Amino acid sequence: MDSRFYDELSSSIGTSGLVSMIVSLFCVAISWWALQNLKLDLVIRYPKSPQGRLLHLLLAIVLGHFVAGFLLDYLGWSGQIRNMF
Repeated sequence: MDSRFYDELSSSIGTSGLVSMIVSLFCVAISWWALQNLKLDLVIRYPKSPQGRLLHLLLAIVLGHFVAGFLLDYLGWSGQIRNMF
């Protein structure tokens, strides 16, 4: 195999990883913003405590992870459809 092939493959994998990281961080930030409207004081005793804020962060990470997974899957599926024709 040619070394150009490995360079292109490495570059493609690097770009894919960078896009995945950016989409994931963006989705976590959007989830954090959306969860600001959630009244956690109905569920936990002290929502402003460090534990309450950590729970808020963890919820944002979990929700952002699922949303990012969907968006990245959708991006991959649309790329597969484009390659089909």
